Amino acid sequence: MGFTEIFVATHDGALKRAGILDQGGSAPAGDAVRIQGISDFEVEQLGDLAGTAVHAGGADYELTMVDVSSDSLLAVPAAMVRALADLLSYETEGEGNVLDDVAEQWAAQDDMPFEAAQARTYVQQLAELAGGIDDAERTGLYVWSS
Repeated sequence: MGFTEIFVATHDGALKRAGILDQGGSAPAGDAVRIQGISDFEVEQLGDLAGTAVHAGGADYELTMVDVSSDSLLAVPAAMVRALADLLSYETEGEGNVLDDVAEQWAAQDDMPFEAAQARTYVQQLAELAGGIDDAERTGLYVWSS
């Protein structure tokens, strides 16, 4: 299995980055997280877990096609962006850290290629990316999967 890269870009920037990745790729550029051994399906699973954790379950966390020129480039829906960003500041009434809980649950999914500690790093990075989305700059969160 290849890798998945999640990154912040404008629509045009996302298409350009996807073109580079489709041609054999390069190192992650700019605001990006590259995860070996997962696909877009695992990113959707993370969205579902994050949404449930911040009490926004039931929203549509399915990634959507961006452009017919690249079937490997998908857009992250606004509901998932909000849920991921909320992991950074969401407070629970009980004990425990919501971000840690989501990371542990994500790592426990079938066939995940990493343990909870690495998942926590990824979830933290993705939450920070989501928190940096700027509507004024027309940026979004995109997923490219090989």
